[in-house]
Amino acid sequence: MKTEKEKFDDGEPYLLGGVELKKDRRTAKNLLHRLNVTEYRMTKAARLILGELLPNAGNNLYIEPPFFCDYGYNIFCGENVFFNVNCVVLDENKVTIGSNVFFGPGTQIYTASHPLEAMMRRTHKISKPVTIGDDCWIGGNSVICPGITIGKGCVIGAGSVVTKNIPDNTLAVGNPAKVIRKLNQ
Repeated sequence: MKTEKEKFDDGEPYLLGGVELKKDRRTAKNLLHRLNVTEYRMTKAARLILGELLPNAGNNLYIEPPFFCDYGYNIFCGENVFFNVNCVVLDENKVTIGSNVFFGPGTQIYTASHPLEAMMRRTHKISKPVTIGDDCWIGGNSVICPGITIGKGCVIGAGSVVTKNIPDNTLAVGNPAKVIRKLNQ
C-alpha cells in the first residue's frame, strides 16, 4: 500500500491530508515566511534559507521576494535562474528548470490540478510535472499549466497561459499561448 507521499511522487491521485505532506508543507511555509518577511532581501541569511527550501537548485539562484511554493524540494533548477517578485511555483510534482532561465514578476507554475470527477475532487488532488529548458525567458504574469514542457531557448510573452508544450527556440504568446515564430539561435 502506497503512502500519500508515494502517490504524490508518482503522479497518482493523493489525499492532501497525509501527515507527511502536511509536515512538508508546514516546513516550506515556515521557510517562506522567513524569506518573505524576515529577510526580504537577498542576504547571506536569505541564501541559507533558499538552500534549505530549494535543495535541488543550482548555483546563482536569485529570488526577489515575495516568493511562494508548496514544498520547495520538488523544484530542480540549473545555474543562473532568476525569479522576479511575486512568483508562485505549485510544486506538487517535479518542476525542472534549466540554466539561464528568467521569470518575470507574477509568473505562476502549476503542477497541481484536481480530478474532473466532483466526488473525487472533494478529497484528492493530482499533479503533473513541468519542464522548462535552458535559456528561456518567461514574461511577467504568465501561467504554466500542469504537464507542460517548454523547450530550450523559448520566450513566453507576458500574460500568456501555457496549456500546450512549446517547442525549442520559439516565441509563444497569448491565452492560450500559441507559437508565433521561431527564434534565431
